[in-house]
Amino acid sequence: MNERIAENEGRMSEPGFWNDQEAAQKLIAANNELKTKHDQYYDMANAYADLEATNELLSEEPDPELAAEFEQNLTKLEATMQQYQLQLLLNGKYDHNNAILEIHPGAGGTESQDWGSMLLRMYQRWAEQNGYQVELADYLPGDEAGLKSATLVITGTNAYGMLRSEKGVHRLVRISPFDSAGRRHTSFASVDVMPELSDDIDVDLRPEDIKMEVFRSSGAGGQHINKTSSAVRLIHIPTGIVTSSQAQRSQFQNKATAMAMLKAKLYEREEEKKAQEAAAIKGVQQDVAFGSQIRSYVFHPYTMVKDHRTNHETSNGQAVMDGDLNPFINAYLQWRLAERNPD
Repeated sequence: MNERIAENEGRMSEPGFWNDQEAAQKLIAANNELKTKHDQYYDMANAYADLEATNELLSEEPDPELAAEFEQNLTKLEATMQQYQLQLLLNGKYDHNNAILEIHPGAGGTESQDWGSMLLRMYQRWAEQNGYQVELADYLPGDEAGLKSATLVITGTNAYGMLRSEKGVHRLVRISPFDSAGRRHTSFASVDVMPELSDDIDVDLRPEDIKMEVFRSSGAGGQHINKTSSAVRLIHIPTGIVTSSQAQRSQFQNKATAMAMLKAKLYEREEEKKAQEAAAIKGVQQDVAFGSQIRSYVFHPYTMVKDHRTNHETSNGQAVMDGDLNPFINAYLQWRLAERNPD
């Protein structure tokens, strides 16, 4: 990191560095990220050295007050190191990008639509707790409760890398609040996660292949909501992919958001096709489908949330629903690392 930071700073001091403003901004952002990672490492090293010194003092002369401070600082350092390790595992091509996350309830009417709204709240809480900006780009309310579909744009470094673990089908088992007989119900909702792509990523999008529809927004918003047809729906005719946005104030802004989603979906479709072809060549039966069940949330007759890929589980289901997803994300990244490096 020291060498890369020095190299970047050398380039930044060269004459003509600002001739290409976009390239200059990208280099500065990348260098700032490196410097942050560098400083965090030395902050942890210094904290560890302080803990070692404190531990030696306590071994020579016990002090309850100092021991309590030691335990507090040790717990803090452990959490910081875990978060740092998590960041190091985010080394995929688009892991640093913003994320587009879609929620689609499965069959089951009100039950699954309510489950969709619970997942929406979970991801909103996670984003807020981890310092990400979150915007509800599109929302279609359910008939009686919950939602029929929702799209979140989550902005911040590593948003996609952190959230790609969530792609797949999420299963809920609970006593239904909508069943007067108090019976247990199982509901499903699918979550799709895509990286928001920069303009320099080439995706074949021909204007004649895109049909645009405008409609009045149906979600919560400002005074313009339901008064103007500012919401935009884009239909990609060759594939049938549909994206829509209604969060922005203008039709132009909503079209740009919907176009970014469409671009991400088409790119993801091509990447999945390549992965399937590679698996077929290797003779590996690999499930890269959107419909794979990844996690179960059981709230009756016991409480447990379990990821079926990593086997990570917890009995604190309420904490998970309140946004405590990092242990699952960390387990997924470790699992992916082991999958790539089986030896």
